[in-house]
Amino acid sequence: MVNSVTSYTGNGVRDWLIQRVSAVILAAYALFILAFFIFNPYMDYVTWGGLFAHTSMKIFSLLALLALAGHAWIGVWTVLTDYVKPYPLRIIVQVIVVLLLLTYLVWGVDILWSI
Repeated sequence: MVNSVTSYTGNGVRDWLIQRVSAVILAAYALFILAFFIFNPYMDYVTWGGLFAHTSMKIFSLLALLALAGHAWIGVWTVLTDYVKPYPLRIIVQVIVVLLLLTYLVWGVDILWSI
């Protein structure tokens, strides 16, 4: 059995499961935000701030951020391993993607918990 050093979990079934679960979490988050916009047609800062003042919304948003990072990494890793054949180039691009995802994740957590 060949193990890929850059795979997210080292197991295709786990990668598939993480991608599907993260997609469900992201869909639930998107539907919740959409419903919030529909039921609050006159959105203002106070309403938006009130939504994110709740700890449960912060936790849901954090879960969505983590799901987005995991989902994006598995998707990018799959595409890169399929289409970028030179190994050194693929590793460089993967490192750049990981650094960007970590930066976005830390930035999102900072924004989320500073409200």
